[in-house]
Amino acid sequence: MSTIMPEDKKVRQAVKWVDEGIQEGKSLDRLLGEAGMRFNLGPRDEEFLYKFFQKNKQGVDDNQ
Repeated sequence: MSTIMPEDKKVRQAVKWVDEGIQEGKSLDRLLGEAGMRFNLGPRDEEFLYKFFQKNKQGVDDNQ
């Protein structure tokens, strides 16, 4: 993951939690929706998460 991480601890924890969920085969959309509530993220942080994982998802899809 080459994107610069924000300094906010909640966002770092959310990124880790979503990534672990993806590795377990869970739906990215569902994980992103739940992460906002679970980690009490604001709209800007939720937008970061969405863009972060969509960008990484596209990179994986492009390599296949």
